[in-house]
Amino acid sequence: MAAAYFDHNATTPLDARVREAMLPWLGERWGNAASAHAFGRGAREAVETAREAVARLIGGRPEEIVFTASGTEANNAVLDRIGAGDRLVLSAFEHPSIDRMADRAAARGAQVERVRPDRSGVVSSEAVLSAAGEGTTLVCLMLANNEVGTLQPVAEVTAELKRRGVPLLCDAVQAIGKVPVSVEALGVDYLTLGAHKFYGPLGGAALWIRDGAPFEPYLVGGSQERRRRAGTVNVAAIAGLGRAAELAAAEGGEWAAHCRALRDRFEAGLAGLPDVVVHGAGAGSAPQHDAPRVPVEAQSLMIRLDMAGHAVSTGSACSSGAVHVSRPSPPWASSRTRPWDRSASASGRATTRRRWTASSIVPAVALAALRPARGVGA
Repeated sequence: MAAAYFDHNATTPLDARVREAMLPWLGERWGNAASAHAFGRGAREAVETAREAVARLIGGRPEEIVFTASGTEANNAVLDRIGAGDRLVLSAFEHPSIDRMADRAAARGAQVERVRPDRSGVVSSEAVLSAAGEGTTLVCLMLANNEVGTLQPVAEVTAELKRRGVPLLCDAVQAIGKVPVSVEALGVDYLTLGAHKFYGPLGGAALWIRDGAPFEPYLVGGSQERRRRAGTVNVAAIAGLGRAAELAAAEGGEWAAHCRALRDRFEAGLAGLPDVVVHGAGAGSAPQHDAPRVPVEAQSLMIRLDMAGHAVSTGSACSSGAVHVSRPSPPWASSRTRPWDRSASASGRATTRRRWTASSIVPAVALAALRPARGVGA
């Protein structure tokens, strides 16, 4: 059987239609989008067409879109200004590109407070608003968690933050293309996304900034992106991002329904396995995401699944090589939960029911093989 890919949260395969949109800018066409001649105008037209597509996808305006090279860069760009005298509030399981920038802000003299999720993997709006008291400069709350897949109450939080005059950064990288995303419905001031999470290219990402929200350029130099992000733009990646945005807007609901059915089927297959807990079960979550905790070393399970032709992960790809969970230790971790007792899988639109069913059988075999060596409950 051919290898089955169940790590769509790490990255998705490039859609053939996206590739077609990119190819001209990787060979037969070229030009600096900042140039005034015909070559430059052609490149600029491709960039602006993509900007309009991304804006439509999230319900924003084209002039509010800033193209970046990654979701990490987009998140960093918003947080770079936070320093001495500021107060930053974030969830305790934000993406590392936010969490580590919070560390940097603290080193600069900012007051930083992390809000823990509850046992279902959700950060309550009450807890965030309690932390975001007087003097808060910025709140960071992702839309879909990249490790357990749970959806966070962003709109509930922003409804009150607007009254207080506190802006919110929403990392929506894991949500775009899986759940409907509207910047107006969410009420956020900054939103980040990355094309490679919804069948677009690596290297194509965007930051949406609400008109009037505080922002200082992270990269300085030229006047690209209305002086909000210096550097010659990557026309091919941006064209791919734009096409991926068009496809997500048109087909995202169908993708989500397909993945949700596979997820439910997979979790039903796990239900009969002893000591297996699915993180986020019972809470709203992105339709493609499964995060089971198994009573064996997740790295060993992952290797065995890989050898059997099933690609899964043990957590966020951005923490590759680090066998740990988000800090602080999550509240769903029981006394029998070891930091490595976790795996994650994410289906995609091309994942077949046959492969997903087979993947629910392999963990049972692997668990049976590993359990004697580990001694469950030891």
